[in-house]
Amino acid sequence: MKIKTVGIAGLLVIEPRVFADSRGYFFESYHRDKYSQAGIDCCFIQDNESLSSYGVIRGLHYQAPPYTQAKLVRVISGRVLDVAVDIRVGSPTYGQSYAVELSGDNKLQFYIPRGFAHGFAVLSETALFSYKCDNVYHPASERCIRYDDPSLGIDWGIPAEKRIVSAKDELGRPFAEAEVFRDYE
Repeated sequence: MKIKTVGIAGLLVIEPRVFADSRGYFFESYHRDKYSQAGIDCCFIQDNESLSSYGVIRGLHYQAPPYTQAKLVRVISGRVLDVAVDIRVGSPTYGQSYAVELSGDNKLQFYIPRGFAHGFAVLSETALFSYKCDNVYHPASERCIRYDDPSLGIDWGIPAEKRIVSAKDELGRPFAEAEVFRDYE
């Protein structure tokens, strides 16, 4: 596998080694020892999957301590624009975001450590999205930053009139009012 750093400390894009032939393909979507050697030394304890249609934007989500989560995300089928926003106070990239297109075709994975808000937009007719978390989902600790906060300037790749956003995500807080992580080292 190939690991790409992206200019925001901790974020990694992983390109797995895919074995493809006329029958289809095979690849390791996760191997603890190999990922640990690459700097992803999490104990993932929960896997999640979602199916969404074109125009759906989910996020920007995170959980407050002590239920913070690192995530390893990928798309099984379809295409999404996946976005992480640095919410670590003191980080030189605080408030900056990074976006990567993940798809069933490119098989890229995106590692998002604790201290980031996360979201994605579906660019294809449908997308099957899968992610591993290193902590359980805790509803009372869930937080949301507005996906369209102008201070973040995220281009989701979906025209405004075609965006599908949950009522809960529409109530997300502006970045300037969000709870942030104060333990950046």
